[in-house]
Amino acid sequence: MADKTLSADQREAIPRNFLVFVGSHFLSKLGDALSNPKTTLTWLAGTLGVAGWMISLLVPIRESGSMLLQVWMARYVQRFDQRKWAWSLGAMLQALSMFGIALAAWLLRGSAAGLVLLILLALYALARSVSSIASKDVLARTLPKGMRGRTTGWAASAAGLVTLGIGMVVTLSGPQRLQAAGYALVLLGAGGLWLLAAALFSATREPTGERNGHDHPVRLRLLAQDARLRKFVLARALLMCTALSAPYYVLLAQRHLGHTPRLLAAFIVADGLAAMLGGPLWGGLADRSSRAVMMVGGAFGAVLGALLAAAMLWSPGLLGQVWLMPAMYFILSLGHQAVRIGRKTYVVDIAAGATRIAYVAVSNSAIGVLLLAVGGITAVLSTLSLAAVLATLAVMGAAGAVLSMRLPNAETADDAE
Repeated sequence: MADKTLSADQREAIPRNFLVFVGSHFLSKLGDALSNPKTTLTWLAGTLGVAGWMISLLVPIRESGSMLLQVWMARYVQRFDQRKWAWSLGAMLQALSMFGIALAAWLLRGSAAGLVLLILLALYALARSVSSIASKDVLARTLPKGMRGRTTGWAASAAGLVTLGIGMVVTLSGPQRLQAAGYALVLLGAGGLWLLAAALFSATREPTGERNGHDHPVRLRLLAQDARLRKFVLARALLMCTALSAPYYVLLAQRHLGHTPRLLAAFIVADGLAAMLGGPLWGGLADRSSRAVMMVGGAFGAVLGALLAAAMLWSPGLLGQVWLMPAMYFILSLGHQAVRIGRKTYVVDIAAGATRIAYVAVSNSAIGVLLLAVGGITAVLSTLSLAAVLATLAVMGAAGAVLSMRLPNAETADDAE
């Protein structure tokens, strides 16, 4: 595939880099699935007798912690001539964090275990932010436009296949509880996967990059100075509706169908199936128009949210149908995959080489702040009415879809690499 931003040697390495990127990100996604704070770490903390307020911090630290400080962390990533080493370093640090949590599961209980868990999870989030910044820069510097969306999509699809397998295992295994030692072994396995991912990613054939003197300064005021970035961040913020809606689908299913392990497994299967099928679909479409894929994802979230809010108000008995909520969650997850793959492809394609790390870090830091703010608002609103929360998120999705189609077309923009 020809691309004027890549040298002849880089074009020759495209097949190798494609396989390395998909393989390493598959391994890291599998590590994510095994150490998910919403499931594995939450259940582990409960098994260890960790206080409820500590458990409630697991997901915010994991999700927002990996984005909030990217403006600061980006300056360290820029010091690497080849950013693949930054990604591998981040993966190794994530592995060490999981090894530490596994050790804590064996040796500690109560508040001591909770404190160590929170500290190590914060370190994990910082390491994850390094890999997040480096990943998009390496993707753009080793693979051409027209291929980046598919690469991200196939990595997501592979991860979805694994998640689907985990859901099947949960379905077949029944309601047995895993002991702390069992969780420790799972986390050791997750850490081992990150080490393998770090080793594999180091095999990327990446050109030497710009040193700090040529890199674009990474500062939050870039949002005020760059209208294109500002519009993208606003659209991405509105499209957070697909992520923020998901817990309420699960909550409604629990309220109407109970807390059975097989219901949880149905949601895990739905999520995995959506990633497995949606990854290649949205990836291929994102290479043609990433903003259109973002728009479709927002539209999915808007329509589903509106339908679910209407059902709660006028036909609540419908929510007791055993198939309905997992099916709606599957469609929502498809929409979320569209948002994720579309916005990742867009930010990589729209930025020139010297500005790419700044674009990624500034947008992620801004979204980290907005995620906490909007999440807090919806949490408060949920104490009053779940229907109001879903309606609000539906409006966000609709607005995000409209704004996405008004973004500049990234696939026809010229890179200045």
